[in-house]
Amino acid sequence: MTRQIRHTHLAAALAALCASGAASALDVDAGDYTALPEGTNLALLYYQHAEVDHLYADGRKGAGSLRTDAALLRYVHFTKIGDYIIDPQIIVPYVDIDTRGALADAGVNSPGGLGDTLLGATLWLKNDPQKGEYFGFTYFLSTPTGNYDRDRALNIGADRYSHILQAGYINRLSDKFTIDLVADATIHGDNKKANAAGDTLKQAVSYQAQAWLRYHVTDALDLRASLSRHWGGETKLGGVRQDDESNRSKFTIGAAWFVEPTVQLIANVGKDISVDNGPKEDSRVNLRLLKVF
Repeated sequence: MTRQIRHTHLAAALAALCASGAASALDVDAGDYTALPEGTNLALLYYQHAEVDHLYADGRKGAGSLRTDAALLRYVHFTKIGDYIIDPQIIVPYVDIDTRGALADAGVNSPGGLGDTLLGATLWLKNDPQKGEYFGFTYFLSTPTGNYDRDRALNIGADRYSHILQAGYINRLSDKFTIDLVADATIHGDNKKANAAGDTLKQAVSYQAQAWLRYHVTDALDLRASLSRHWGGETKLGGVRQDDESNRSKFTIGAAWFVEPTVQLIANVGKDISVDNGPKEDSRVNLRLLKVF
């Protein structure tokens, strides 16, 4: 149980930030790698809800469950450097976690509060709206602004800086189908006060690969499905390996609808297919409201 709770401190508290918000991975929505014209601004509001019925260690099911709810605010501005479009942006999450079952019985409190702020930008090397083809690189800095207390087994913030490097490609295969391919790597900083004993937490690089397929019902409405895999990221606490490398696969289905030319709604549902270590999400709902101005 001790190692499960410790891993929850790292992963479960951050799992609710996955609309681009997790410091351990950077989930995207299909279409996120579309370059928009210089001077365009985006305001986005996310709501995410996830239910975790079991924790896993080395592929074995353990006790404990939790619920996460998160709201994220995101602002994006498109501009140019020379001939290249870039989009400086900021993401600020608020997260609430409700521990249940064995976690609550073990005294793992349910935290809530601000998460770690993400600052970043994408640089597009391929930008062809006529063909519907885009390719870009993204850098995000995860900053330790989230609520954190080293005496707690479960925290919202990670109390460290992390660097997320991501590449994304979009290709309009036909009038009806578009594919989105995304991969990222997260370089984790050290948490030098990871527990009450003052041990340092170190974490290896973690990776994620995502693929979306969209079916365009109309120009304003599409149906979408995704597969994602996250791996790596084993931790060391006080120099001791925790044998908690992630190996997580999940699927998502949903729809996106431009209710008017400058307002888009996205609704996605999904769940984890398999998890080796950490919380397994039995259900997840992601909602997103986007305003272009």
